[in-house]
Amino acid sequence: MPIEEGFRNQRLTVVPRRVLADAQSRPVTRRLVVTDCGYYPNATDHLMNRPNGTEETILIVCVTGSGWAEVDGVQHRVGPSAALVIPRGAPHSYGASADTPWTIWWCHLRGGDLPELIREIGASPARPMIQIRRPDRAIALLDEIVTILERDHSPASLMGAAGAAWKLLTQIVVDRAMPAPGDPLQRAMAYLAERLDSTVRVSELAALVGVSPSHLSALFRRATGGGVLAHHTALRMAQARNLLDTTDATVASIAHEVGYQDPFYFSRHFKRMHEASPTDYRNRAKG
Repeated sequence: MPIEEGFRNQRLTVVPRRVLADAQSRPVTRRLVVTDCGYYPNATDHLMNRPNGTEETILIVCVTGSGWAEVDGVQHRVGPSAALVIPRGAPHSYGASADTPWTIWWCHLRGGDLPELIREIGASPARPMIQIRRPDRAIALLDEIVTILERDHSPASLMGAAGAAWKLLTQIVVDRAMPAPGDPLQRAMAYLAERLDSTVRVSELAALVGVSPSHLSALFRRATGGGVLAHHTALRMAQARNLLDTTDATVASIAHEVGYQDPFYFSRHFKRMHEASPTDYRNRAKG
């Protein structure tokens, strides 16, 4: 019987449920484990319907083409560089578009840490679609997961796949938190990174990137957890640490390099942040 076009070059692996039960009792894989994974290129006639949901959370990354998904009775279009996240237990169906069938990588996940990771991604039954800014990274990690589990389902392989899945989920969170090229936050961050040797006024920076100071501050808090000046200070202190670690420059010259004209003020500021003076930090054993 010939292989249907939609399933040619397909990759698929399913962890046996008795192996999975053992993995879910182990210290690491009970927190996150990949139960199924695969790759469907040009998946003509691909269709799945689960009115009662599944025991796993499903992650599908569309590479090319398009498809559709219905989650909790609401239909969504799935296009390139989009991730479909279907939480555990959510009724759903999905499939490839007839005219431009999708190519997808996918995995099913379980684990005690999974609900928190999915919340960080921002996915829910009401909002299952997530745009991925770096699909190349996601694809590489999904390929790693599939390759590991194609080899075997040993505890070591399950742990390796879990590590790649953890990286995949957290990378999606990080990419979504960081600004897209050219948007006001990205331009503001680039401006700050180029001016470590000087102070910056929030109002002037906001005007430069075309938003209000309050909006710019909100963007920084959402992306970094702190304000504009806190982010700039963190960049300056990171450069100071780098210079202390890799050069013999004096504390005074390093202070000047990162925009502090008074080396004593720099040292006090450095010590508040690092609980050590610049000299003590430099003399600590590292590595």
